[in-house]
Formats: sequence, structure tokens, C-alpha cells
Amino acid sequence: MTTSSKLGRLAGKVALITGAGPGLGGVIAHGMAQQGASIVICDIDAEALAHTARRLADLGSECLALRCDVSDSAAVDAMFAQAVERFGTLDILVNNAARIPTSAAEEARRNRHYAYLTTPMPRQSLGIVSSLSDNDWLKWWDVNMHGVFYCTRAALRIMEPRRSGKIVNIASVAGLGTASTHSPGYSATKAGVISLTKTTALDVAGANIHVNAIACGGVLTPPFQDYLERATEAQKNTLFQMVPLGRVGRPEEYASLAVYLASDEHYLVGQVISPNGGLVI
Repeated sequence: MTTSSKLGRLAGKVALITGAGPGLGGVIAHGMAQQGASIVICDIDAEALAHTARRLADLGSECLALRCDVSDSAAVDAMFAQAVERFGTLDILVNNAARIPTSAAEEARRNRHYAYLTTPMPRQSLGIVSSLSDNDWLKWWDVNMHGVFYCTRAALRIMEPRRSGKIVNIASVAGLGTASTHSPGYSATKAGVISLTKTTALDVAGANIHVNAIACGGVLTPPFQDYLERATEAQKNTLFQMVPLGRVGRPEEYASLAVYLASDEHYLVGQVISPNGGLVI
């Protein structure tokens, strides 16, 4: 007997999760496999993909692992064709793959932004937008926005004829307001994901396809853990002071919501749910 549940809330479903390396995407894939779904995972990082595939194999889950760059529409279409060839259909799409602000320059802007919010000082321009290069702006759109569209389009071409499906877009509090002022390009793409969620939801609700988004607060993934390890005590205290709950969310706390939104247990269409510890209320 396997440890994955064949009687779980996703039993008999086929789910495709993008960006499913050992971070939030991998944890979502694991959670859906535990609930009985057959899983397709993709990532551009072959090593990270293999790590998640091994975890799913340990559960006894049926899994297809495909290396795919979601910013390449032809590669996306080929991936969905392989998923259907293997499992016959697709019931669930989780658009998780994204670039995140982790460079040294972005970290410096993050720390400057946090200090400005929490330290008494004269009001001034932070000089963030005016200092951005074309690349600082353009680099976010290929994966964060185009990739979500390409995968959504491919999934709907499978789901619409069947008149059934669930799409969960992983957005961010950065798209809801000014929580990520330090990264305007990232924020803009996550706001775009939220808008695409709502317009697509209205488009396809009549075909019994539910499209919703999770606007995540901080997620304790490996990149965020690396940031916390480099940060000074003052910088960490500044971050946690901004979050009423006083901590960063664990991936499992977000994954459980993704599993719920992928299930048949709700009446949600075009909604943006934001687990964020009170950062945005």
C-alpha cells in the first residue's frame, strides 16, 4: 500500500504544477499527490525537478517530470501534449513558476525599502524606479506573466471541451499593493497575474472551470531562508515587525490552500486569497 491517498479529495484527478522544484511548487505537488492526484511537474532546473520527483515516488504517486521553460510557448504546448499522452487529460493547473527578486542589488533595495518603512527618517524618494535599467524591468515578464498565460491557454484547450477544470495562479501580496516597492517589475507582473486570474475566471466560469489566485505573503522557501541567513538581526527584526503574525509563512501553509482550490469543495470563482500573516489586511 502506498502512502498517497487514493481516496483523497483529489483522487482520480490529474494536476500539473509549474516551477515544482524544492520550494513552494514542490510542496504543492507533494500535497496534491497525498490527496490522490496523479502529478505532472515541470521546472527549468533539472536537479530540482528530480528532487521533487523522488519525493513523489516515495509516496507511490504517479508522476511525470518534464523539464520545461514556461516562457517558451512551443515548449509549453509540447509539455501539455505529453501530459495528456501519459494521463489522458488534465484536471488541475497550478501556475507557480516565477522569477523572484534575489540578486544583490535587489536585496539592497529590499533592505532600503524595509528600513524606510520602519525607521524614523525624513521623507524622500527611494530612487528605485528611476534607477532601474531596461533589463531590471523586462526580465520579469517572460516567466511571471507570459508563462502564466501560455500555460493557462494550453490548459483551457484541454479543459473547455470537457467543461471541467481548476486553475490556481500563485500571485503575491506584491501585486496587491506596495509590499514589494523594492521590486517594481516583480510587483507589476504579479498584479498582472491577479488581473489575468479575474478576466480568465469570468471567461471560462460558464464551462465549469474555476480560476482563482493565491496572493502569497513571504514564503519560507530556500531563497528566503538564504536571505534570512545573510540578514543582520536588525534587518530580520525589521521584516518581522512588518508582519503582525511575526513570522514568514511555511510552504505547507500555502500548499494546503492550493489543494483546497484544486478540489471540488468550493464555490470560488475569480477570487484572490492572500495568506500573509497580516502584512496586508
